[in-house]
This record gives sequence, structure tokens and C-alpha cells, in this order.
Amino acid sequence: MIKINGTLFIPEDEISFTASKSSGPGGQYVNKVNTRMTLCFDVAGSPSLSEDQKIRITKHLSTRISKTGMLRVVAQSSRSQLANRELATERFVALIKEALQENPPRKKTKVPAGARQKRIDAKKHRSRFKKLRSRIITPEA
Repeated sequence: MIKINGTLFIPEDEISFTASKSSGPGGQYVNKVNTRMTLCFDVAGSPSLSEDQKIRITKHLSTRISKTGMLRVVAQSSRSQLANRELATERFVALIKEALQENPPRKKTKVPAGARQKRIDAKKHRSRFKKLRSRIITPEA
């Protein structure tokens, strides 16, 4: 079981891992060993998540979830499969936890009178400044 928060646990059989060749430096080792780990989780078909949780996760992680509802997390920074697997799991937990966190509603506040007055004074000052640039035409007598 993977613990997301105090109330949500996801069984490990809902998560699948795939190993593939990692990119980047490492010489011959990179070319012959599958160390990159890809974690796949079916958000849409998960029985562990409620409908509300699925909607929140899909909305928050829309760029990471495919059209079929699969969330993919890739880890390839380590040269070991086990370390990359643990790293992918940690990232997965952090992503799900962040997606399910509820933000408090914003409280409306009024603009302070001093700030409003300061803005109006700045506009008047700018107006006067621009008026001084214009050519003064005196009426001919």
C-alpha cells in the first residue's frame, strides 16, 4: 500500500512500472541497461479514488494525464532501477497529495482609501506633466 495522506492509500497492484533505457551521460552503461522507470497509474479506473478525487486529480494534473486517464511519472536520475523506482513513487505521492489539497476560498478585501487616493494623485501628476509638454498658444490681439 502506498500512503498518500492520512485517509488515502493506493494498493501497489493499481500501479505498474516499466523499465526502459535512460538518456543522458553514462557511456556504455546507459546503452545496455534499462534503468529509467516509468510509473503508470490509471486515474480514471482506480477503485481507490472517489469520483470527486478523480475529478480533482484530472483537473490539476491535466498536462500529465493521457486521454485514456493514465498518469505517467518518469524517473531516470539514478543509475539503479530500484532507486529510480523509489524516486518515481515519491514523485507520484507528492503529485497526488498536491492535487488533492484544497485551497481555502479567497476573501474579498477593499482597496484602502490611502492607496486609492495615491493612485488618483499619480494620475493627476502625470496629466499635468504631459500638459506642460504641449506648446502654449497665446491669443493674438
